[in-house]
Amino acid sequence: MKANLLTHDYSTALTAHSESPCLSLYQPTHRHHPGNQQDPLRFRHLVKELEQSLGKKYPACQIHSLLKPFEDLGGNRDFWNHTLDGLAVLGSSGLFQVYELQRSVPELTVVAESFHTKPLRRFLQSADRFQVLGLSRHAIKLFEGNRDALDEIELAPGVPRTLTDALGGELTEPHQTVAAYGGTGQGRAAMHHGHGGQKEEADLDAERFFRAVDRAVLERHSRSAKLPLLLAALPEHHGLFRKISHNPFLLAEGIKFNPEALTADELREQAWQIFEPRHQERLTKLADEYAVAKSKGLGLDDLPKIADAAFAGRIATLLIEAGREIAGRMDAETGELQWTDLSHPKVDDVLDDLGELVLKNGGQIVVVPSEQMPTKTGAAATCRF
Repeated sequence: MKANLLTHDYSTALTAHSESPCLSLYQPTHRHHPGNQQDPLRFRHLVKELEQSLGKKYPACQIHSLLKPFEDLGGNRDFWNHTLDGLAVLGSSGLFQVYELQRSVPELTVVAESFHTKPLRRFLQSADRFQVLGLSRHAIKLFEGNRDALDEIELAPGVPRTLTDALGGELTEPHQTVAAYGGTGQGRAAMHHGHGGQKEEADLDAERFFRAVDRAVLERHSRSAKLPLLLAALPEHHGLFRKISHNPFLLAEGIKFNPEALTADELREQAWQIFEPRHQERLTKLADEYAVAKSKGLGLDDLPKIADAAFAGRIATLLIEAGREIAGRMDAETGELQWTDLSHPKVDDVLDDLGELVLKNGGQIVVVPSEQMPTKTGAAATCRF
């Protein structure tokens, strides 16, 4: 089974799916042997937890139907041989979504009226996630990651992987034999050291290739991922690509090395050196904005008051503490919070419910590390009015 690509529109299908119960399973996983040998065993144990929770309310025939996709995934050996750092599996009647994450997540199972999505929202924060475009005159690779990991991602259909993909039969003669990422051989030498029209045509090919790459990456990746894009290329390629690029996600900073000469981890280190100041600046700005709002009576940290404001559509930004769950649910008719145990069906994390409501009403959610939260209650809301 192939996992879904997690993008910002992931919640569209999940929030539109109203049939409960909704089953949410989160698990840390491992990339390599021997750590990944225990992952399917832990997964089956978590599925048992879902079964026990369901057994408190639902009949055996319905439980079997709900858990069948989970059990099939647990027995899929190929899937477990290619995991990343974390796993999210969300299922209900007629819906089953699997997401592999580049960040470990705590073990958690929730059976509720809606899906538990806070770990996904945290992962999707662009403050510490980015894409890296590895570019040469002849080929590209696209990577996605964060401070912890960077992985090459599969290019979407229609994105040219090589110069030949982009230009085909319109290539000038020196390029006809150059297809490898980075390119080698006499054709490449001719491109750099040729004279007159031959070099001009090679340079024109490079520009046309860069234009095709820029357009396709924007349309097929950047617009859906909404992630900052970092260019990794030889210094002489930065100027041309930036000159022709129309990608608003492309950052002014870049990695000026041949991407083929760097490992994914070295690329990650180079990228994070650029991103870390941006990440810290964003978190500081959010905390400052909350403090200003608090001084004006528009900042809330009391959960019932936040729930009232969220229900009324007043919240512009909601900060949620990462790694914290507060058992309970929100009454969909009144916005009132009800406190109970997460192990019971139809009970989720109150912070997760608040986040879903704020998103539904046009606000933004940011999941913040515990040490950088400006409140002690698990949430901080900045209201519009």
